[in-house]
Amino acid sequence: MRVADRYAQLVAAGELRPDPEQAAAAARLDRLQQELEHPVPATSLVGRLFGRKPAPSPRGVYMWGSVGRGKSMLMDLFHDNLAVTAKHRVHFHEFMLDVHARLREERKKEGGDPILPVAAAIAAETRVLAFDEMVVNNSADAMIMSRLFTALIVQHDVTIVTTSNRAPRDLYKNGLNREHFLPFIALIEERLDVLTLNGPTDYRMDRMQGVGTWHTPVGPEATEKVREAFFRLTDYPPEDSANVPSAELDVGGGRMLHVPKSLKGVGVFSFKRLCGEARGASDYLAIARKYHTVIVVAIPMLGPERRNETMRFITLIDALYEHKVKLIATAAAEPANLYDHSGGGDDEGRFAFDRTVSRLMEMQSQDYLALGHGED
Repeated sequence: MRVADRYAQLVAAGELRPDPEQAAAAARLDRLQQELEHPVPATSLVGRLFGRKPAPSPRGVYMWGSVGRGKSMLMDLFHDNLAVTAKHRVHFHEFMLDVHARLREERKKEGGDPILPVAAAIAAETRVLAFDEMVVNNSADAMIMSRLFTALIVQHDVTIVTTSNRAPRDLYKNGLNREHFLPFIALIEERLDVLTLNGPTDYRMDRMQGVGTWHTPVGPEATEKVREAFFRLTDYPPEDSANVPSAELDVGGGRMLHVPKSLKGVGVFSFKRLCGEARGASDYLAIARKYHTVIVVAIPMLGPERRNETMRFITLIDALYEHKVKLIATAAAEPANLYDHSGGGDDEGRFAFDRTVSRLMEMQSQDYLALGHGED
């Protein structure tokens, strides 16, 4: 089905509200769909006679705007309806992790710039790269992106479609050695159509209405609340709950973390799995980069008797907070009462947890919930 037709169906059914910016983006993605499915022949008799170059790949699309404005929904419509085999949709952070892994392997070989063969290998696998949440927050990515994407787009005719919470000019803002990143911004603005999505409806916030983010005490009622939140945020039918997809998350060092429920940027974890096992900052950073919303169930009372779990929980919240991840939880108590210091002592642990309490309270605020994933 064409993107524009499917979008019109959703509006007619009342699942989406009329939004001129969304409609314009759907029309642009529909045109791109047609260009990709019915490409201009690379060569023709006339072209060969007059030495014309093959037609370049279609211009890509960069959709940016506030949280909940339908960017991922439109990407779903485009990717799911695109009748092209060589297409790949991936979270941008995962893509860059894969790129760095390929670069490490390439550097083991004798030769020159490893970026060019890596770009060629990626281009051999796909014609269309669709990215969720393009955000650049480390210099390792920033230093290679200009050359990598120039090779992909200009040399290998790969079409890029991406979403982001930021305009291109604001990517890697105030980043270290940002001048080396500026050619990438120029490339995006030259080779992709930049579309703004800041319509009046925040669908994610709408879905959260009446659900809440922190549920006490641990028990069936709290569990039902977070279950409802998961199905609202992912549009997954509750009656098919037994078939919710899981995932294996690469947390670095060759280690994988099992995610019991993982769908559309929402991950569900037990406290025991996250903080009861030996985990460190790299595990929590991988989670924070992957998921815009994390659901943690069965957070117990913390304190000196659970010192290791408490310190891991503090590190987890730091990672989620720094990446503006939404946290939904079931817990034994409200944040301010979650640290049990009835036994006295451990003033250092209590002091460290006070900052976590402050962050947990802020993470329940409307201002925090309105922020985009990964925003500063």
